[in-house]
Amino acid sequence: MKDLVFTGCGTAIATPFTKDGVNFEEFGRLLDFQLLNNIDAIIVCGTTGESSCMTTEEKKSIIKYAIDRVNKRTKVIVGTGSNNTMSAIEMSRYAESVGADALLVVTPYYNKTTSHGLIAHYTAIANSVNIPIILYNVPSRTGVNIDPKTCFELSKVKNIVGIKEASGNISQVAKIANLCGDNLYIYSGNDDQVIPILSLGGKGVISVLSNIMPKFTHEMTYNYFNGNVDIASKMQLDVLDLIDALFCEVNPIPVKYALNLMGYDFGVLRLPLVELSDSNKEKLKNIMEKHNLI
Repeated sequence: MKDLVFTGCGTAIATPFTKDGVNFEEFGRLLDFQLLNNIDAIIVCGTTGESSCMTTEEKKSIIKYAIDRVNKRTKVIVGTGSNNTMSAIEMSRYAESVGADALLVVTPYYNKTTSHGLIAHYTAIANSVNIPIILYNVPSRTGVNIDPKTCFELSKVKNIVGIKEASGNISQVAKIANLCGDNLYIYSGNDDQVIPILSLGGKGVISVLSNIMPKFTHEMTYNYFNGNVDIASKMQLDVLDLIDALFCEVNPIPVKYALNLMGYDFGVLRLPLVELSDSNKEKLKNIMEKHNLI
């Protein structure tokens, strides 16, 4: 049995940009909002944070800022994945050096690899640091799937402790849980599958929804853990329309618009991502009003 990085809800936090760079003042406001609402972890430099459009120096600055601002009040997990193993190792070592609690490492994309390559890639990164690693499986974005047998092999690595499962394949999640048990803890990578994955032994969610509803998402998971399964299930179903709206276009396009509607100044997205379409702006706004978010 390995140590858990966190249970409950970790926010895959968005990054506010100005024309000149990262808007640290607004980023700090959102971090404070998360902490005030009992969030269980903050994930910086992930997909939702537009890390693929940041320079190395921007990534390093926002990682250190988040760790310093949070100041041990919750876990800070840093996205350090790359399709270049050496680059992933370099960023992972940096994150560890400034106090990250754990790393979230996505599968290699574009140049992809085989199952043997995944094992070699992740093992090399794990051997370069001492902090825990959570694998990130999101084949819709990367073109690579970490199958259950590969998860089992990776679960043998001491500091590979979990997986963010965003394949959408519940059968695959069940097989991973069966094979790996407490050697690879499972987190939902999809906000519409939190309760189904918890029912298979999952330990929480790495969430986009919690950018705007941190307390709700935290409480949904803890209702489940505390045996209030009916309440947790109802909470999951009650926000399906909002989750759908938050993914009506490529993440994080909708959630950044949602944050702006809530009074944050998250600016514009970086190309190749573009502003939310007018029709989807109206849809998202109406649903947020229904949920009393604006």
